Amino acid sequence: MHSRILVLGLGALGTASASRPCAPHALPEGTWAAPKEGEVRSPCPMLNVLANHGFLPRDGKNISKTIARAAFKDGLNLDPDFSDIMFDPAVLTNPYPNQTTFDLDHLNRHNLLEHDGSLSRADAYWDDSQVFNTTVYEETLTYFQTDTVDVKSAAAARMGRVLSSSRTNPEYYLNATAESISFGETGAYILALGDFETGTVPLERVRMMFEEERLPTELGWSKGTEAATAAQLFNLTQRIIDNTEFPALRARMNGGIHAGVMAKHHH
Repeated sequence: MHSRILVLGLGALGTASASRPCAPHALPEGTWAAPKEGEVRSPCPMLNVLANHGFLPRDGKNISKTIARAAFKDGLNLDPDFSDIMFDPAVLTNPYPNQTTFDLDHLNRHNLLEHDGSLSRADAYWDDSQVFNTTVYEETLTYFQTDTVDVKSAAAARMGRVLSSSRTNPEYYLNATAESISFGETGAYILALGDFETGTVPLERVRMMFEEERLPTELGWSKGTEAATAAQLFNLTQRIIDNTEFPALRARMNGGIHAGVMAKHHH
């Protein structure tokens, strides 16, 4: 169960042509376009990126497991376990019971998967629209002091936003599951856009993902030749946790839900 709630973020396998037939005159898959009126987006920049490029449905609606697996494979070369980590909890945000699909804006429901202390969204107490928030994002950027984001600076940004949110939001809430999701989200953008071995990613790629919700191909990025795995995500997430400057948090994450996820995954 816990392995399905670690992170809202990435994963994939499947064939796009079989699962996402193109409408007449539709933009080719991979071509970026901003969402149009009536198209929905989520609080997760990476999911929005995939929709903006047409790997997920451009309207952001009726996303099935098959579609999700294909999108993450074709867009980011992430394996099916990775995709399922995202999909299985996401489908539970559909407000109608026993559904097999979800819409991106279903993820905006507060304290299901969406959580306080985001890197780029205001807490729901201040703004429940879950759109990009410049003030929040500029605070995040203060933790990135060089042209490269590494696990240490990523951990600092993650914890900095948590502390800022907890000090300013009178209804601040972040349980162990949400903590796990938030660290997994950080691991996901490093793994998808950067280098697993070094745990680094060029800052300009991260900025393009957050600011434009666009794949940074024009900056030299391309998806990996080998599929990134859920095991790599767990490993990278652990390295980020290990670089936080809060021993109590490290102990809670290592002895609680995160350890359970790791054990279950490797079992």
